[in-house]
Amino acid sequence: MLRLLHGSWGYFTVCIVSGLLFTGCELVIPQIIRVSVDSFIGNAPVKNAAAARIAALLGGAEHIRDALWLPAAALLAVGALSAIFRYLMHLYTAKAGETLVKTSRDLLYGHIQHLPWAWHSKNPTGDIIQRCTSDVERIKQFFQEQFVSVFRMIAMIVLSLVCMALMNWKLALVPGSMFPIIVSYSILFHNKVRERFTACDESEGVLSTIAQENLTGVRVVRAFGRENFERERFEKQNQEYTTLWVRLCKTLSDFWAVGDMTACLQTMLVVVLGSLLCVRGEMTEGDFVSFTIYNAMIIGPVRRLGRVISEMSKAGVSVARIGEILDAPVEQDAPGAKKLPMDVDIVFDHVSFRYDIGADVLHDVSFTIPAGSSFGVLGGTGSGKSSLILMLCRLYAPSEGRVTVGGADIAEMPAAWVREHIGVVLQEPFLFSRTIAENIGICGADEQTIREAAKTACIADDIEGFANGYDTMVGERGVTLSGGQKQRVAIARMLTRKTPVTVFDDSLSAVDTQTDEKIRAALAREREGTTSIIISHRITTLLDCDNILVLDHGKVLQLGSPEELLREDGLFRQIFEMQMSVGEEAER
Repeated sequence: MLRLLHGSWGYFTVCIVSGLLFTGCELVIPQIIRVSVDSFIGNAPVKNAAAARIAALLGGAEHIRDALWLPAAALLAVGALSAIFRYLMHLYTAKAGETLVKTSRDLLYGHIQHLPWAWHSKNPTGDIIQRCTSDVERIKQFFQEQFVSVFRMIAMIVLSLVCMALMNWKLALVPGSMFPIIVSYSILFHNKVRERFTACDESEGVLSTIAQENLTGVRVVRAFGRENFERERFEKQNQEYTTLWVRLCKTLSDFWAVGDMTACLQTMLVVVLGSLLCVRGEMTEGDFVSFTIYNAMIIGPVRRLGRVISEMSKAGVSVARIGEILDAPVEQDAPGAKKLPMDVDIVFDHVSFRYDIGADVLHDVSFTIPAGSSFGVLGGTGSGKSSLILMLCRLYAPSEGRVTVGGADIAEMPAAWVREHIGVVLQEPFLFSRTIAENIGICGADEQTIREAAKTACIADDIEGFANGYDTMVGERGVTLSGGQKQRVAIARMLTRKTPVTVFDDSLSAVDTQTDEKIRAALAREREGTTSIIISHRITTLLDCDNILVLDHGKVLQLGSPEELLREDGLFRQIFEMQMSVGEEAER
């Protein structure tokens, strides 16, 4: 929690001091009223030594009795001081709260950026966003509205009870005995509120995830006519979320109802018993008036103290949820990690890989990718093709075996260095909601480099055909572009980096065969000497590779040049013949 408050402590300190001074001014007002009623309106001697000295300086009780504007002026002066301290308290509370929000979100965002890929794959985006927004906002509200006021409330309650006890200790037993009762039932409600609020918060995270998925995948929803299904799915989760919040509100309503009854009982007892004590002469009229003011002053803080406890439960849930992110270990490089050349042979040495649970995705896979060669990977869905790339980019670590670059274990190299020297184009590339030029040149490429990369990726003509050319906004996730155009923009983006290793993870699947051939020919010219890894379901895309790896259910089935594999009676030739026959039928 302390790390979230970094930079806010100074503001909160000013808030607390201002709040205590504000409270002190409020506590003085009943004393002025008490002395005025008993000694300036009535004839009782001024008992308080400080009040007696002030009265003497003003000409004595007789003079003040003839000039009652003096107590009124004193009340006005105290009220003015109270307003100043209250203003400072609220001003610095706002500054402290907004600083806390900025610090928290900066800390969260920076930490999330360095969390491993495995963490991101387990945590829904909607839930992460909800923690970074709603939970942070809830913590801010607690510190702005409750935390600072705690010190005021405690000071108000303690000092008011002291003043009340000095006036009449018997009557002071009434609010004094009610205070532990209110605190006790507030604590009893604490656990119930926390439990139900946790359920609400988790349900809100699920609701945010559903909304985020549907908004980003709106084209798929529309294309498959799933509007009603997705609407019903959202409404079902929203109903669950609403039901949980109604349960929480009922619990809070019960809490406040008990508080109202207790406050009414306390006020009634003070008024009735105080009146009896006045009649018996055990209290003066000024003491009674001042006592009832103090009683009214502490009812609110005592009840709010209970609210603070309940709000603390909510904030505690949010702190725990944020803590889960901040406590998640960031990606770490091995001690003494070295930045070694990447334009060397890449070797997968008896590599096996599995997720946290389940069978091996890859089992005892071994092969070598010679530096500067083109290496194809062929395999069906679930064969482990993409897992090879995830391990090469150090997004996952092998369960067994190792991946080496130039004989050095890739795990002993800085992850940022490895990724900086590997250009990857995915089958479903992610484009930012910016211009085409900004998406291609996102790594800082200049205009000329952007245009050259677009030409190599065979997307330049498409871009120039748009009304705004390279300044065309692609929309969220590239929604304004076709699948093939997005893939080619992603290829152009990768080419601007000029990495020694390039990976195409089925990244030409959405383009036609002719465009596929043009892109591969252009890449061969522009990226000569670069190590290229091409994953594809299309055999023709792999025929120009120096070597091809055939995977089946996570195991190496075949490995060799296209010519060698075509001569073998294996899966590669079967797929080749099947695709060729399909192509011939399509041409007829």
